[in-house]
Amino acid sequence: MDKTKQIETRRVFLIESLPVPLTRASRHLQIFDNYIENTRLRLRSVRVPETKQWTWILQQRFPLEDLSRWQIAEIYLNEAEHHAFEFFEGREVKKNERVETGEIRKNRYFYDFGGKQLEIDLFLGELWGLCLAKIDFKSVEELTAFEIPSFALLEVTRNEFFVGANLIGKNFSDVQEEFEKEKKRTLLN
Repeated sequence: MDKTKQIETRRVFLIESLPVPLTRASRHLQIFDNYIENTRLRLRSVRVPETKQWTWILQQRFPLEDLSRWQIAEIYLNEAEHHAFEFFEGREVKKNERVETGEIRKNRYFYDFGGKQLEIDLFLGELWGLCLAKIDFKSVEELTAFEIPSFALLEVTRNEFFVGANLIGKNFSDVQEEFEKEKKRTLLN
C-alpha cells in the first residue's frame, strides 16, 4: 500500500455563516494556501492561534472521477524546508491586467454534525463572506447516504468554481454571481 498518498471522498456545501454555537472567536486554525502556478501543488501553512504553532505542508491534489474524490499526497516540512519554499508565499500573479496574490487565506472551524465532523472555512481578504463546509467520508456509499445540513444554502461539491486553486483572483461578488448560476442549475435539474 502506498502511504505517501490518500484518497479523500467529500462533499462541500455553501453556507451563509457559522452554525450555532460557533462564532468567529471559537477555536479555529488559520490557513494560508499558496498555489504554485501551472502545477497541482500548493504550499499550505497552518497556524494555531492559541499556541502560535506553525505546520507547513507541501501538497499535491487532483480530482479523480469527479470533484467528490481527490487524490492527495503530502510532505510535512520542517522550518528549514519551509524556508526553501517561502518565495511561493503571497506571490503575485498577473490576471486580467490586475496584479493578484496566489494565496488564499481562511480560518477553519470544526463542527460536529450528527457524529460527523464538518470543516468550515471562512475565507478572508477578497473572498470575505465566502463560507464553505466540507465533510469527508470513508466510502462513496456513506457520501451518498449523507443528509444535507439544514443550514446549507447549496451543495457545491462538483462545482469547479469552488475548488481552492480556482478561487485565486476571485472576490466575493464573483462568488455571489456563481451562487446565482448554481441555484438556477439546481432548479433546472
